[in-house]
Amino acid sequence: MTREEIIEKVADTLSEEFEVEKDVITPDAVIYDTLELDSLSLVDLVAVVQYTFKVKIPNTDLPNVKTFNDLYDYIESHQ
Repeated sequence: MTREEIIEKVADTLSEEFEVEKDVITPDAVIYDTLELDSLSLVDLVAVVQYTFKVKIPNTDLPNVKTFNDLYDYIESHQ
């Protein structure tokens, strides 16, 4: 999967799952603020990424995934 495909799929999937507009999902946007995540919805985010991209994000790596660009990088490097 190319980076462009990852970006498009992340925007499609997360905008639907978290009921936000796709245009707010930008590379420099902070995931937690944009998706209004709490601890429970953070678990949902990890599950959605794992299911959609077949990429597991261990709890130890979560603090490093702050922006959508970080998420794209993580998915790209672990697929």
